[in-house]
Amino acid sequence: MAWYDEAIFYHIYPLGLLDCPHENKYEKPVHRLTNLAPWVRHIADMGFNGIYIGPLFESVGHGYETTDYKKLDSRLGTNEDLKAFVKDCHDNGIRVILDGVFNHTGRDFFAFKDIKEKREGSGYLGWYAGLNLGGNNSFNDGFSYQNWGGFDLLARLNQKNPEVQGYIADVIRYWVSEFDIDGLRLDAADVLEFEFMQMLRRVADEVKPDFYLMGEVIHGEYIRWERDARIHAVTNYHLHKALFSGHNDHNYFEIAHTVKRLYDMGGGDPLGLRLYNFADNHDVERIYSRLNNKAHFMPLHILMYTLPGIPSVYYGSEFGIEGKKGGGDDWGIRPVLDLDALLADEARKPYYELIKALGHIRQAVPCLSYGSYEQKMLTNRQYAFLRDSCEDVAAVAVNNDDNPCWVDINVPSGSYKAMLSGEEIDAGNGNIHYELKASSGEIFVKINDGENKAELPDTELDREIKTIEVKEAVSDKSESKVMEAEQAKNNGSDDTVSVDITNQDKARKSDKPAKSDESDDVSDKDADIDKIAVPDKLYEEMTVPELQAAILQKMANNGPVTDDMKRSVSDNVWHDSLVNWVKSFR
Repeated sequence: MAWYDEAIFYHIYPLGLLDCPHENKYEKPVHRLTNLAPWVRHIADMGFNGIYIGPLFESVGHGYETTDYKKLDSRLGTNEDLKAFVKDCHDNGIRVILDGVFNHTGRDFFAFKDIKEKREGSGYLGWYAGLNLGGNNSFNDGFSYQNWGGFDLLARLNQKNPEVQGYIADVIRYWVSEFDIDGLRLDAADVLEFEFMQMLRRVADEVKPDFYLMGEVIHGEYIRWERDARIHAVTNYHLHKALFSGHNDHNYFEIAHTVKRLYDMGGGDPLGLRLYNFADNHDVERIYSRLNNKAHFMPLHILMYTLPGIPSVYYGSEFGIEGKKGGGDDWGIRPVLDLDALLADEARKPYYELIKALGHIRQAVPCLSYGSYEQKMLTNRQYAFLRDSCEDVAAVAVNNDDNPCWVDINVPSGSYKAMLSGEEIDAGNGNIHYELKASSGEIFVKINDGENKAELPDTELDREIKTIEVKEAVSDKSESKVMEAEQAKNNGSDDTVSVDITNQDKARKSDKPAKSDESDDVSDKDADIDKIAVPDKLYEEMTVPELQAAILQKMANNGPVTDDMKRSVSDNVWHDSLVNWVKSFR
């Protein structure tokens, strides 16, 4: 077992949290990263033992147009600040993984600038994919190149070039030797070459024991990235979508179906397919904003912490903050936050205390990391399952109904502790009979001979659970002030470079939420895909609609294709992502 199999991650987007200017003017470093010290203490207290933070390195705007891989963004501070931050995390029992943005660079990256200056005389002509000195681009450089998502601000690296591979390998070695990091989240892994990721895995095995590689993959058969690309885990966007729509629609069948499909994909082994589970992140709207019934915050997070996979919470979401996209960029979901104000806000305490309790329960109960998964009960509004590692047993039950309900769960006989209420349950007859409150849930952990291998924490949350049940959306005092200030600052800016950056940010990190009415109707676009004939040619040569049709055909070969699956295919309009998706089917 590796450290990341027991990880609970806290996700930080530092350029937002630390109130950085949206445009980098490459001026004297401002030591904002040091302001994360109180957050590190907060994160440790909440039961998190891992931090995913990024992007961190010198860039133009939102961080994904890298200018210098070996220099902390000057808006955040210096390399010494990053070194001190990682050490502080390690001293508090927290591992650190960074954003590895290796698919593309910004236009201020040294190799790209050399091409602009020297053209045919540059030694870096082979570093960028599709470079054509006879073409042109939107910046009128007199040459063209492949980019990310159709935006020339992000120039795509030629991952097959040995010099590029060697450079990126040296960057990773540098990050480990200089900052002592513990792993990487590979940005845009769904368009990275598998051979390139295999190279990254060889470097990971070289630089540090259990160095973690987690890939950002949205669509596709996830197992292929772990099996063939040889990275350790992938982002679980399938479960992310199911978590909020399954609650909004009172449809636990969607969540249970998603879990079973992914669990079977991993061969029925909880570590057969390692998944990075999340309710929200820096690319999608805050989960609190997406929930029609805010009380569903509780059962949703119980599921995220107890289903197979590694849980991750996006900074501030433990307080139930709002966060929606708007204004042409993603800064609305990447806000500046005042930690002291959030902690002092009594209206937010139920959310914070729930996430804290779940973190400590997860740390104390190993079967939530390693145990097998077995569904025990399923209706539209109630769902129960068992996690069993032989040494530890936990039963989990959730209720999305507006009324309380009784559940019966078949379990190994014995005594169980209801971790959130603190009650002790007698299941000597092999059955837990328990009343779940409205929009709530419970985690029942078997007490082994009166004492578990790890001492079970005291996490009685009865008062807080009731508060979550009866409250509507909480006020957003702490973040509203800073977000208003941010909006005023941005609205008053007439800097055209900033406009370009925010437009790029919108395109690069777009989120496509489900229809507001969660209708089952299939759009005309989806129907048109069904009618497209799949041509007999290489996937790389197919058009986007042809690739979408090929994916639907592959899905149909594996079983029924739902309307939701069709929508997911039609929403993906990125050619390289679709190529990797269609290749991922077995």
